[in-house]
Amino acid sequence: MDNLSDTLKKLKITAADRTEGSLEGCLDCLLQALAQNNAETSEKIQGSGILQLFANLLTPQASCTAKVADIIAEVAKNEFMRIPCVDAGLISPLVQLLNSKDQEVLLQTGRALGNICYDSHEGRSAVDQAGGAQIVIDHLRSLCGRTDPASEKLMTVFCGMLMNYSNENDSLQAQLISMGVIPTLVKLLGIHCHNAALTEMCLVAFGNLAELESSKEQFASTNIAEELVKLFKKQIEHDKREMIFEVLAPLAENDAIKLQLVEAGLVECLLEIVQQKVDSNKEDDVAELKTASDLMVLLLLGDESMQKLFEGGKGSVFQRVLSWIPSNNHQLQLAGALAIANFARNDGNCIHMVDNGIVEKLMDLLDRHVEDGNVTVQHAALSALRNLAIPVVNKAKMLSAGVTETVLKFLKSEMPPVQFKLLGTLRMLIDAQEAAEQLGKNAKLVERLVEWCEAKDHAGVMGESNRLLSALIRHSKSKDVIKTIVQSGGIKHLVTMATSEHVIMQNEALVALALIAALELGPAEKDLASAQLVQILHRLLADERSAPEIKYNSMVLICALMGSESLYKEVQDLAFLDVVSKLRSHENKSVAQQASLTEQRLTVES
Repeated sequence: MDNLSDTLKKLKITAADRTEGSLEGCLDCLLQALAQNNAETSEKIQGSGILQLFANLLTPQASCTAKVADIIAEVAKNEFMRIPCVDAGLISPLVQLLNSKDQEVLLQTGRALGNICYDSHEGRSAVDQAGGAQIVIDHLRSLCGRTDPASEKLMTVFCGMLMNYSNENDSLQAQLISMGVIPTLVKLLGIHCHNAALTEMCLVAFGNLAELESSKEQFASTNIAEELVKLFKKQIEHDKREMIFEVLAPLAENDAIKLQLVEAGLVECLLEIVQQKVDSNKEDDVAELKTASDLMVLLLLGDESMQKLFEGGKGSVFQRVLSWIPSNNHQLQLAGALAIANFARNDGNCIHMVDNGIVEKLMDLLDRHVEDGNVTVQHAALSALRNLAIPVVNKAKMLSAGVTETVLKFLKSEMPPVQFKLLGTLRMLIDAQEAAEQLGKNAKLVERLVEWCEAKDHAGVMGESNRLLSALIRHSKSKDVIKTIVQSGGIKHLVTMATSEHVIMQNEALVALALIAALELGPAEKDLASAQLVQILHRLLADERSAPEIKYNSMVLICALMGSESLYKEVQDLAFLDVVSKLRSHENKSVAQQASLTEQRLTVES
């Protein structure tokens, strides 16, 4: 370290005199000291004030320029040295050196800038202001076709520099994208896939850029899918495959890229991994199985890619995914059920699957998870059943297969995602009067629905519970169902539902309440009054923002409530006539006609 102090003193003098020979010797000593103890040597360099002198030594003509840049690259490996490098004014001369024709100067300059930018806002800002990124991208473009080791090394350093420059910084990543870095890197990957270090740098850069939404379109216009799948097929090591997975996952969120990946043969690679890893308990294998099956499900989220793999229900991929459902591996059961839910996104696929026994497979899977089951598997299997129940022709088939009985086994679940899908599945199934009546008389179900109608922390569960209560009444039109709902305390929730911000839910509630008033007003009278139904109807009719169908069904309900003395008195007290008579001139004919009818009823009764 004494030698180092002498070297630094000597360097100050020789730097001022520009004595090339002595300068080279001093710089060699510094590099040697940095190699032995980087942190301590860097502190000494900072304390000596020599950094400021380096700015003058970074000239394209000087023979020692590459060594000075090398020293800066070494000291900038320390976090505490990055801001001092910026403050010493080193960025501008370093960026100027990017225009050099000397490969060694370019290499060391790239390293120096990359290390200064690493996790340093100040470093990145300075390089941005000096315009360093564009010059580096231009270099990569012109070097791209060269396959000699020196050029590949330089490209690796430049990729690393761009990565450090833009890592976790959306605006700088967007800048690189607008400079056209993506097509350049994709081309690089294609030409240099034999070079592990360069390939790795490209993958990390892709991983960074792919998170940005604006990058997806640029990626989709290149042959990235083909290059990544080609590279993936060559990899044997888990770590390398994991790196590619990290790029594939964000890219596969884009529908165009999903299709490109399917066409490039990614699915076959994923299925192969699943087959290889399914029986292994090794941590890496379990992780890779999860990643591969999750990615498979993600590819099925695109309409075109999903349909391509479904192949009219005859596709080998579809058949393989089906075989995951009865497996003993929870991850595969989950992926299989989610894949079925994704395949079940159009009527044709749903009808084919129900006709070919998928429902029974999903019910068997759910039966295996009733007691202390896997919540994610329950949720996925219920999602699949809900989607399959959408086409009208499937409902009766699924009911006769016993789907409601299987689904009701999960009524005791305390997990909101499972509750939500359970409710959605039942609501999809009960279009038929018989099914609605059977479920509506099930006191346990209705009591649970009423309980979930108060799940304020879970808006989805609350909304679906209300909608199912309403659907049970609307589809069954049964006095017994209404009695069950009244006894369980469900009326107040239907009244609250009539004030929902969603018109469809308001409407469903009003129709159900009108049926209650028409079929079983006596038992419901008290609950309707205490829930302030009449006041709510007055508000809905007076509010100009209410949709025409809401106004129409509110007036139908007012007429139905006149069968109750106490409720009718409330109607009289609130001067409904004024509000209703204004609606006779409503632009919607149905509303205007119903307003006339309602006005007549109100006038006659009064």
